[in-house]
Amino acid sequence: MWRILPRFLRSRHSELSRHAVLVAGLCGIFFAFVDFMDSVNNGRFTVSWSVYVSLLVCLITFFWIEMPVPSYDKLMNWCYLLIIVQGLYHSALSTFDSVTPTMSLESLYAFFLSTFASSILWLLAFHYILFKLVLQKFFPFEARKQPGIWVILHVSAIVSVACCVCLSQCRETLLEQRYWKNKFCSFWLIPVEFAHSDQYCYSPKFACSESPAGSSNETYLRLSPWATFICVYIVSYVVMPLKSGNQQNKPDFLAMYHWYSGTSLTLYKTVFDMVSTNVIQTRFDMRILQAALNRREEATRDYLYDHFSEEEELWFDFMADTGDGGNSTYTVARLLAQPKILVTDPDEQNNNPDEQIQDTKPKLNLKRGKLLLIGGDIAYPNPSEFTYERRLFRPIQYALQPPPNHDERMTTNKPVVPPELLERDQDVPQCFVIPGNHDWFDGLCTFMRNICHRSWLGGWYMPQKKSYFALKLPKGWWIFGLDLALTDDIDVYQFEFFSNLANAEKGVGQNDSVIIMTHKPDWLVDWYENGDSRNNMLDYQSKGKNVTDLICNILKERCKLQIAGDIHHYMHHAAVPQPNGNNNEPIKHLLVNGCGGAFTHPTHVFRGFRESRGVSYECKVTYPSFKKSTRLAFGNIWDFCVKNRRFEYVGGIIYFVLVCSTLPQCEHDDLVQPVSASGDWSILFGTIGKAFKYILEDSNVSLGSATLLLIVAVALVPSTVSFMKRVMIGAPHVIAHLAAALFFAVLLEAGIVDFVRSKTLQTSAYHSLYQSHRAMFHRELPDPISIQDTIERWAFGLYQAYIKYFMSAFDLPELIAVSRSNICENEIVSRWDKTIYYASSFLFLYICSTLIVSFILGSYLCICINCFNLYYDEAFSSLRIGDYKAFTRFHIKSDGDLEVFTLAVDKVPREWELEPNWTEPTSDDLSHRRENPSKWKASKLDPEPLETVKIIDKFVIRRTNGTATEVPVH
Repeated sequence: MWRILPRFLRSRHSELSRHAVLVAGLCGIFFAFVDFMDSVNNGRFTVSWSVYVSLLVCLITFFWIEMPVPSYDKLMNWCYLLIIVQGLYHSALSTFDSVTPTMSLESLYAFFLSTFASSILWLLAFHYILFKLVLQKFFPFEARKQPGIWVILHVSAIVSVACCVCLSQCRETLLEQRYWKNKFCSFWLIPVEFAHSDQYCYSPKFACSESPAGSSNETYLRLSPWATFICVYIVSYVVMPLKSGNQQNKPDFLAMYHWYSGTSLTLYKTVFDMVSTNVIQTRFDMRILQAALNRREEATRDYLYDHFSEEEELWFDFMADTGDGGNSTYTVARLLAQPKILVTDPDEQNNNPDEQIQDTKPKLNLKRGKLLLIGGDIAYPNPSEFTYERRLFRPIQYALQPPPNHDERMTTNKPVVPPELLERDQDVPQCFVIPGNHDWFDGLCTFMRNICHRSWLGGWYMPQKKSYFALKLPKGWWIFGLDLALTDDIDVYQFEFFSNLANAEKGVGQNDSVIIMTHKPDWLVDWYENGDSRNNMLDYQSKGKNVTDLICNILKERCKLQIAGDIHHYMHHAAVPQPNGNNNEPIKHLLVNGCGGAFTHPTHVFRGFRESRGVSYECKVTYPSFKKSTRLAFGNIWDFCVKNRRFEYVGGIIYFVLVCSTLPQCEHDDLVQPVSASGDWSILFGTIGKAFKYILEDSNVSLGSATLLLIVAVALVPSTVSFMKRVMIGAPHVIAHLAAALFFAVLLEAGIVDFVRSKTLQTSAYHSLYQSHRAMFHRELPDPISIQDTIERWAFGLYQAYIKYFMSAFDLPELIAVSRSNICENEIVSRWDKTIYYASSFLFLYICSTLIVSFILGSYLCICINCFNLYYDEAFSSLRIGDYKAFTRFHIKSDGDLEVFTLAVDKVPREWELEPNWTEPTSDDLSHRRENPSKWKASKLDPEPLETVKIIDKFVIRRTNGTATEVPVH
């Protein structure tokens, strides 16, 4: 907890409202302490101090509301708070006055709304009229930024809560003459002499009482605490400059993408681009255009790179699926950028488990790769300039900066070495990238512009000119980077290039070794998607026929390894040795490593994979483990609602459409009749059953929406199972949502009926809360008639209308009760009453359903993935897990053997701080020559990746026969 608290305060407290929170919090703590001590000394318990402790909880809630999240999340926070306050207000209205006669709940609530509305008006006028037009002419505020509407709402709410705390306690002081409270109120609040006030009215349920002894005609005007807070805020904003340099002390990373966002236009654009590109690609393929633009004699120059082939040895790295969360992408990029990584040798770790001599174990020195391979999906969710810049280029540039004189312009003729560097700096690391399915959503346009026609990805130089390539490495090793597009296969021109290279005299020799790099792990995906037909090997080859032909019929035993991303976990499968001694079948090793920065995928759904392309395989290493992956899937039950707040936008609308035909239930007013506990439940479920029967027999809108939801639910069940199983899985899911929607509809009706019968809600007319406000206005102001006349004359009546309708929005139960009464009692109902009723009911159902719809969907995903191996993508994209990141480092040794190390970090830092000695790179001090090239390091409260990185898999591939020596890593 002590590690979480400082981060909570840093990330959620606002510079603009710190003073208001501090004053209100100290006042609440002071009053609560005094009341508590008074209760202890007198031997009696009073509820006053606990009430104000609850107000302190409200202040913490306002901290939470002001956190830097999208506007929809802030709106939902305010809506939740609104519903809770209204429910508590009407539930406690009849009992609160008898407990605390010094300040009625009606007066307190009306005063809160009055100050809240007034604060919004005054702050808007100050920031956007007075400050912008007047004060900036006299004071220099170049770095000052105007606050948004959410900050103004936040400040207004805090000021209103502070006023309620201070005023109610100081009013109580006048009656009970508590010394310390009296001292505090006398010195802090502004005393106002009343000329016409000899009596104090505290509640409409109590008669007016005479002024307490010793107070004479002195009281405290209700406007004085509000005016004090507003003045303190304005003075602090004008005089105390904002700390404009705070943002420079932390990186501006984007959070993991919200895949279940119902309000994201980017997500809808991604779906549109994906569908349209699939249609267009049947007629036009960017890969064909690349081949057509190159003359045959120029093809080798643009697709084949052999400048690494003369090295004595070579280190190179592989990662895939970057550009989702900034923290996770930067963590992997920071590890890749280090000149070397020292990790414990897994051989020694397994042979000597003694923890006491851990520090004395030999360390492996894994050097930074001179070549970085990226296996696609470099930015999520769609390829655009914004996602490439913010989710890919920025984190990688923070990890390894490009030279100061690098060329950011588009280029059509890139040499294999950067021309802008001096000869001694020509060993700068290089990068090659293949596109993934997300990079193809716009037809590969953004990828070509930012990868093939730009020279630098951070501090890695990119000589790549096309979307696929062949790299000739030392000691007869080759890398074929394939572009599968959205068809999961290579096109005919790409097949021609690689097959010719495999058979050419100066191409891949008979004793050479080839690494196939693809974006999609076809061996796992084909096994998963074939479902009940997994035993039929012909189904495995339904996709990727050209890739299979290239590997099995052309490269054959020369293909030693196939590596891919797309699925965001690590899995290593090795071919099982054949008993007849024939071990020349491709491929010896299959690696999936999509842990470059995207959300984590499960591994346990693929535990049944055993065979691909006629070769048997066994699983060597998984990361995370099968057991850990299963535990992570259970997070959908409790984390789906927290991590997918904006999904509620869709879920709330669906719930309302499902039950809108059953509202209002005028004939079910007996639901709240006093009966036994068992009778209450029987009436509740009986009412839900009647509503469900009404939907089946008489409703059109609700029945149609439920039928459509059932069709969609069945259609979205993966096709790996039969149709009957899909119906059996999808139907209970829809029934659960429909039952939950009917439950909340009945509960809403029962609550409104109960409030009406307890007389905490009236059904005669609207705006009862505004009438309480006017009564409070008359009781508390010294000359209410003249003040009201002055306000009306200056505001042309707009302020009164604003307060009136503002308070109506804060009393939705009254709107529902009055409009419901008009609909149930009148044969002819006005359209206005129907609009008010359904709009108000929609807001309540929307807010209440957001929790249960997420719980049901999260539980459904958890059951499906752990019991039926379904929804592996959907069930983990909802969790948005940024941890468990990894990359693979290769080392071609001088004898030609290939060492393979996979390094991983279990926990990704969330907070970063500037490296103490970091400076911008210069022409004499390039980033790749520095010992600490990255700009940010993990904060003291987070694990440092350089200290927690570990080897999760290590094996060696022999160059000649492809056999491997695996080292088990735990």
